Amino acid sequence: MTKRSVRTVLVVLFDGVQSLDVTGPVEVFDAAGRFGGDPYEGGGAYEIRTASLDGLPVRTSSGLTLVPDGRLDEAPAPHTLLVPGGQGTRAPDAHLVDWLREHAPRAERLVSVCTGAILLAAAGLLDGRRATTHWGFCATLARNHPQVEVEPDAIYVRDGNVATSAGVTAGIDLALALVEEDLGRDTALLVARVLVVFLRRPGNQAQFSAQLSAQTAQREPLRDVQQWISEHPAEDLGVEALAARARLSPRHFARAFQAETGMTPGRYVERVRVEQARRLLEDSALGVEEISRSCGYGTPEAMRRAFVKTLGVPPAEYRRRFRPVPA
Repeated sequence: MTKRSVRTVLVVLFDGVQSLDVTGPVEVFDAAGRFGGDPYEGGGAYEIRTASLDGLPVRTSSGLTLVPDGRLDEAPAPHTLLVPGGQGTRAPDAHLVDWLREHAPRAERLVSVCTGAILLAAAGLLDGRRATTHWGFCATLARNHPQVEVEPDAIYVRDGNVATSAGVTAGIDLALALVEEDLGRDTALLVARVLVVFLRRPGNQAQFSAQLSAQTAQREPLRDVQQWISEHPAEDLGVEALAARARLSPRHFARAFQAETGMTPGRYVERVRVEQARRLLEDSALGVEEISRSCGYGTPEAMRRAFVKTLGVPPAEYRRRFRPVPA
């Protein structure tokens, strides 16, 4: 049987690495090699290797010990170089940053998971590029590396041959996207089913829910309004109606809401409605028209515009991609 090209994946290990940043993508690539495509005798679609600077075991942030296959300086240039994140990126090892600066450009594809983007940025590999990282470190990345265009809401960002992803499980989303690019949608879908995950969340989908992305208001009337919005997305959620519920003037309410939550009332309402519609598309058999009414859009076209703006896909396509498929 004719061999097809094997894509080598080199995973960088270091003390304080986040174990799921390593194992999540590795399981995706391994499953793609075992279950997808047209495997040939002696191997699969990916050859996965791990390496640390000195070739010695590393201790993850959760206390697990990972044993690498070898030393970084002995590893040949890979097809995909994967740089995970973790507590070990808070004060990056200068020798690791130097290695990345010299060797990472030789990889055909450079990938980071979570705060692995901080290591790439420290090595100058994200200069002039769009990138993301864990939402808790996006501001730090943007402040310390102003030459990087940080996209804080994205699950993952592709810019040329460099791909960066948000925290932990977003690395699985990115790995699935790369498998789909390499081996096709059918293989990526099979891997997603084997691992019991979605294929696949859009890269520009928000990292977290509206309730998490906005701060909780300090004053009780505003907290009550936030709760009301979440529980009644189909109601009139205009500024005047919400201000009346908080017993404030519309102008005062709008200023106070943004000051205490970090976003305007309209933006918060938009996120809550998209989030509720997503859940119904994933978990119910309701039609798009019924969902649009129940989430306060009024018409399917209004919901379609909101989905395209926020998620990059229309509701019907979102349901096709992300509604669980019975085994």
